[in-house]
Amino acid sequence: MVDEARASAKPKRLTAKGAATRERIVRSAAELMHEQGVESTSLDDVIAVSGTGRSQLYHYFADKSEIVDAVVEFQIGQVLGAQEHLLRNATSMSGLDRWRDAIVTATRSRKGSHGCPIGSLSSALSDSSETARLAIARGFDRWEGELHAGLRHMRQTGELAQEADPAALATGLLAALQGGYLLAQARRDASSMQIALDTALDHIRSFTR
Repeated sequence: MVDEARASAKPKRLTAKGAATRERIVRSAAELMHEQGVESTSLDDVIAVSGTGRSQLYHYFADKSEIVDAVVEFQIGQVLGAQEHLLRNATSMSGLDRWRDAIVTATRSRKGSHGCPIGSLSSALSDSSETARLAIARGFDRWEGELHAGLRHMRQTGELAQEADPAALATGLLAALQGGYLLAQARRDASSMQIALDTALDHIRSFTR
């Protein structure tokens, strides 16, 4: 028999208190899934850490998969929001270097642990949930789009040569970033991130005038 709490419809509009409760559940689930993995995180874990009741959780989410989908959107917002200022100003080599410095410093501060929240979710979910995969792909597209915009601006202003391909350079830079997260996580050493980003930025620098 399906739990009546699970079957209840999610409200279309939330009160301020309801929105705060839902956000607390999602934030707690995101932290747990980032620290211990999606598979290892149970609803009981989320309930305990968020300080909510089971009926409250099921009022907002029908099952774990709905929480996971909310976590994906939450983490995309958190990661891109944290880098927003740096990305918006990555319209020159000096701006890209500042973005690189911030990434390396943050990675070094935690000795590479936990990697990228979006990348970790991709590894855990992309082969098992099409909904999650598409959402994660959109998140990467947004991230790459910010880098692309900055590189396109650099070409328009003449800092990059006309033969430079901003789209390809943005893809390469994002790939280097994700590879850097992965190696730094496995090795517990931020130097892998530093090398990955420096290599990608040196390639971009080769197109500067």
